[in-house]
Amino acid sequence: PMGEAPVPELDAVLGGGGWDVAGSFEGTPPPTGPVRLGKNACYVVLAVLFNEEVRQAPAGPPHPGGARCPPDPSPSPQDGVLLVQEAKPECRGKWYLPAGRMEPGESIVAAMRREVKEETGLECEPLTLLALEERGPAWIRFAFLARPTGGTLKTLEEADAESLQAAWWPGDPCALPLRALDILPLLDLAARYRRSPPHPPTLPQELPCALLCLRLLVAFANDAGDLWVLLGTAGTPHLPVVACGTSPAELRGGLRLPVLRLLRDCLPPDPRPGPLGLLGLQHRAGGPGGADGVCFNVLLSIPPSSPGAAPPEPHSPSFRWWRVEEESLRGRILQRLRAAATV
Repeated sequence: PMGEAPVPELDAVLGGGGWDVAGSFEGTPPPTGPVRLGKNACYVVLAVLFNEEVRQAPAGPPHPGGARCPPDPSPSPQDGVLLVQEAKPECRGKWYLPAGRMEPGESIVAAMRREVKEETGLECEPLTLLALEERGPAWIRFAFLARPTGGTLKTLEEADAESLQAAWWPGDPCALPLRALDILPLLDLAARYRRSPPHPPTLPQELPCALLCLRLLVAFANDAGDLWVLLGTAGTPHLPVVACGTSPAELRGGLRLPVLRLLRDCLPPDPRPGPLGLLGLQHRAGGPGGADGVCFNVLLSIPPSSPGAAPPEPHSPSFRWWRVEEESLRGRILQRLRAAATV
């Protein structure tokens, strides 16, 4: 029955919204303490901006050596990605996307806007999260697609410790001396999103969270079109939430580690879930006790062992499968699964 399932929670999560994180978590080991930026976690923000929203003619692209080309008399308004020339001693003169570390007490979006302003001179607003990159809970980068809303490009005369200058670069970024090649897949991802968005706009939701954790929408769909969702049964039925530990071993692991551990302990045989996709994320600056936790709402699937199969029975009474029969909700989940419509 519908009353036995967290339909409002599912609606919120599927819509890119948030849901309060309760104090209890599924899986082991138990959380070892709150996440605090600068102590046991580092969050980095990065932004991809194209100049299609800029009404005035941008300055011409920079030469790799640093001097700026004269303005193009007829610039193409849809061309050009915003790049900054680094001022840091270890990469001085090289080019990169605007990026930097998030500060304690700062929201993810506020950090992105600040870094873009400091490094490029432009104001901006986020359009969607493009990618979540991580090296375990200790280092996470939030890559956004954003659009410029004002300001003036930083020139060489305005060089400071943040950057030497910023420019709209219309050509192949590889023609420049880049600080690192890791921005190239992000530029490709941003260009493809602009052409045909694979997922709805996804932006952080303002909800507090003391820990780094993942709320799991674990779906099982067979070839007959039947669909089930895994629920935690402790208290009110809910989508399971697993926390990332802050011990050295946990910090070295990826965000997949607590998810795979939960599924291994919960479902027989050892399941091989499909790729994790991000439906949304929750964060509030200065959360409980000043913590900087984030809750990632993720979608993953358990593939059926045979056509028409039912989901594997959980080992533990702490979990059960709920069959989704309401057509609208079922369609929304299947659409997200089949189209890989997640970050």
